[in-house]
Amino acid sequence: MDATIKTLQQAIQHFTDSENCRQFMVFIRWPDGNVQCPYCGSTKLTWMANAKQYRCYSDHKPQKFSLKTGTVFEDSPLGLDKWLPAVWLLCNAKNGISSYELHRALGITQKTAWFMLHRIRLAMQSESFLKMGGSDSGPVEVDETFVGPDPRKMHADKRDARYKALSARPKVPVMGMLDRELRQVRAKVVPNVKRETLQNEILNQIEKGSKVYTDGGTGYDMLKAQDYIHETVNHVEEYVRGQVHTQGIDNFWSLLKRMLRGTYVSVEPFHLDKYVTEEVFRYNNRATKDNPLNDADRFMLAASQISGKRLTYAELTGKVGAAEPF
Repeated sequence: MDATIKTLQQAIQHFTDSENCRQFMVFIRWPDGNVQCPYCGSTKLTWMANAKQYRCYSDHKPQKFSLKTGTVFEDSPLGLDKWLPAVWLLCNAKNGISSYELHRALGITQKTAWFMLHRIRLAMQSESFLKMGGSDSGPVEVDETFVGPDPRKMHADKRDARYKALSARPKVPVMGMLDRELRQVRAKVVPNVKRETLQNEILNQIEKGSKVYTDGGTGYDMLKAQDYIHETVNHVEEYVRGQVHTQGIDNFWSLLKRMLRGTYVSVEPFHLDKYVTEEVFRYNNRATKDNPLNDADRFMLAASQISGKRLTYAELTGKVGAAEPF
């Protein structure tokens, strides 16, 4: 993409040209310029400009494929002139963008916009095999929060019908970890906040020997026995004790909940993890003094992760290939 493109307006103007879209997708998917067939890997291809497809000369079916084949855009009737600005919007909207906003901005249906946003969230998802922390690294803050409706703010009749008792709050637990030195966060929905669940996540994500700071929750009681340097703050008595605190991950929770309450308003537990992924992406790629990213940088990073991922509407709605919501 042209290095002079720094704003949404410039991106929209640039991607209005189908040839610019083609060149961008080739650059993102095949940086060396050698387009490969997603079915067989052959480079013996012809670009059919009118059909906006490539034709592969190998003996297989289908022989034709588009630039969207093999990406989160696959099988979408929408053109790249709509998809690419949508990626830009979601990556850079501080509090997210609702499907109703996107449907008005792009001139598409709200249902289509909702499906688009979930596909883009899949592209924003990145997995790392490297563990956080380490004996020579900074501390890692670990905490959990609960996301869901507040029965105290409901009409009494509706609250009694749905929850029976004020204490029966159907909230979903989300666990997060912040590497204080790298300023990188990892977060995910967890089935519960039992000791076994929380400590398994810590063992999978954080190197042994790391400094781990948590609150006084009993779910973290046995971390020292697992070879972690574990310090806690009892939030009944204090929130900070020197360098021991969880204020960094609490800041992430405030950003997540502002997005959920202000933009998305009502998120089903089944989909919550996807929205957490969206906020993790923006938090980890925000502009800092050491890493001055801009809107174009975030867009390029998300676009570079579109390949090899697929999300069908049936999977998204839990009809096939997905676990039941807990």
